[in-house]
Amino acid sequence: MTADFDEEVRNSTILIADDTQQNVELLQAYLDGLGCKTVAAYDGEETLERVAESKPDLILLDIMMPKVSGYEICRKLKADPATADIPICMVTALKEDGDIEQAVEAGTDDFLSKPINRWELIARVRNLLRVRHLQNELERTLSYIEEVDKARGEEGEE
Repeated sequence: MTADFDEEVRNSTILIADDTQQNVELLQAYLDGLGCKTVAAYDGEETLERVAESKPDLILLDIMMPKVSGYEICRKLKADPATADIPICMVTALKEDGDIEQAVEAGTDDFLSKPINRWELIARVRNLLRVRHLQNELERTLSYIEEVDKARGEEGEE
């Protein structure tokens, strides 16, 4: 991993959405070594509020949430152009094929089964953040190319 990527990880915000405080605290402790900022939400409505407030780079989302399920949160976020590109990793004790299929259909980018393995969590978080930051870099590059092409077109018109 490059030093630039490590810096990007430290500048990242991860939203941890789980209705059990001990689960949130465990995930925060596991992620502590990455140096990134974590934000917590304890139900589905609060999760949607935190996404709007903190604009996270990654969401660790429990499926079985009060008020709004993780599946529904995922569907809402992936349907909104403002949040569609935020990677979502569903974290769940559910292990049936139907649960996994429903998570994939809702738009999740990845999923982890409870109990969480610390090293698997860290590897997946780093990979999802890398994808997120590469995607942002690509968007910035494409925007720059578009500006250069537009400027060249305006010069040619003169």
